[in-house]
Amino acid sequence: MTYCLNPECQEPENSNTAEHCSNCGFNLLLRQRYRAIQLLGKGGFGKTFLAIDEDIPSQPRCAVKQFHFYDRDPEIFKKALELFHQEAIRLDELGKHPQIPNLLACFEQEQQIYLVQEFIEGPTLKQELDESVYGEDRIWQLLQDLLPVLQFIHEKRVIHRDIKPENIIRRQSDSKPVLIDFGIAKLMTDTAILRPATLIGSQDYVAPEQMRGKVFPASDLYSFGVTCIRLMTQVPPLDMYDYDSERWWWRDFLPKGTSISAELGEILDKLLQTHLNQRYGFAAEVLQDIDAALDRRDRNLILPKMPLAQPSERIAPTLNNPENPADFTAPQTPELPILPTKSAANSAETLSLSVTSTFDLNLISRRGVDYTKLRDFLSNKKWKEADRETWTVMCQSLSLEPGTALELTQINQLPCEDLHIADRLWLHYSQGRFGFSVQKQIYESVKGDYIRFCDRVNWPTYNSATTSGQLKFTQKAPIGHLPSRSWVGGVQWLRHLDALSAKLTECDNTPAAKL
Repeated sequence: MTYCLNPECQEPENSNTAEHCSNCGFNLLLRQRYRAIQLLGKGGFGKTFLAIDEDIPSQPRCAVKQFHFYDRDPEIFKKALELFHQEAIRLDELGKHPQIPNLLACFEQEQQIYLVQEFIEGPTLKQELDESVYGEDRIWQLLQDLLPVLQFIHEKRVIHRDIKPENIIRRQSDSKPVLIDFGIAKLMTDTAILRPATLIGSQDYVAPEQMRGKVFPASDLYSFGVTCIRLMTQVPPLDMYDYDSERWWWRDFLPKGTSISAELGEILDKLLQTHLNQRYGFAAEVLQDIDAALDRRDRNLILPKMPLAQPSERIAPTLNNPENPADFTAPQTPELPILPTKSAANSAETLSLSVTSTFDLNLISRRGVDYTKLRDFLSNKKWKEADRETWTVMCQSLSLEPGTALELTQINQLPCEDLHIADRLWLHYSQGRFGFSVQKQIYESVKGDYIRFCDRVNWPTYNSATTSGQLKFTQKAPIGHLPSRSWVGGVQWLRHLDALSAKLTECDNTPAAKL
């Protein structure tokens, strides 16, 4: 197949030997030698095609980048073309590095500007990530392999601006990472086609200063650091960043059992610093720290890496421990007293809590929310259905559509009466094992440490659609395991327990809110 390069063509597919598009008449051969055979990608600056060079007998493959200029003013286009050729000279210099694609041609044809570059055979790091996460050794190797490339381009006064797993290819021939997509790279001088304030790059990976139109070599290092933690977690970067504290929470999202040395953690943390004066300024500085860290390890001065502690090992003995029922105190409320019925001598047995024999609760709140279905699901031990219904009634209490993910501000607006009804239904029918107030007590017992809380209630630390399969909808699930956090939304979802605990405290301290 031959692919038409006319941006306006509605039917771009043509035969292998066609010279002009059968739909729009556009010339299909660039410079009478490059034939586009497949669209590889497109974005705001143009498109990238896989092409073959018919001027060479073996017809090697190459990558053709087509740039769009929407302003057709002849003078502007002439200036853009002049600047483009100046940048192409610098890109040609970059192509001399073995881990950057060679620039094969640069030209203008039919009011379109083209770059032709060496085609790199192999998977992108994004494709590798879809298969498995990177461990520490692979990250060390990636840092050592790619930082010299960044050092090289920065010495040539070029900033890439769009470093991410999709723009790094693992070359099939030697397994070396190759940095691609320099078609949108901009010079550190004023000879860029676009003005310096133009935002280039993927939002998940760009440095804070880049969002404001300022770029430095440290901006690429920041993006590289984000790329590393993405490879280690498989988690979208913005899900690991807390805008309130301007802090990355990447360690909280590492796969369970992952071992990360303090040395690697310190290097990644410095790559990810929000403020420029706290971040690495140049790749050479990072390489120097890496050499020192690995040298210490080689001389056995780095302590052996230990796997993350198992849940029972990570709980201080002074804290309430669901693994030890004698240490757990069920939440108490005047309306629904809950008393432990197992003694310390039976601590190896599953905790069993009893409630008062009388349970008189109004199932229609003042907001008109009907809790009858939730009661029925819970009384019949249909925990999964009850979990879903809890989300529904929470949304109804806020006048939201069922299934709406609740963010921190919405948790703060939950009516106390409705929160108490749902909580007490869970407490009563689970015999004190499940409920929001149970989760609050556990969260406070671990001093607000979310990772330790997740270990205690057996939740995965990462909130995604795939974690629902790890929930246990049975009364034998760990204390506090239910209700699940399926209803939590927003970029700061892992702070929902802060908001929920504060809301429960507020409700307990508000006499008018009590039932």
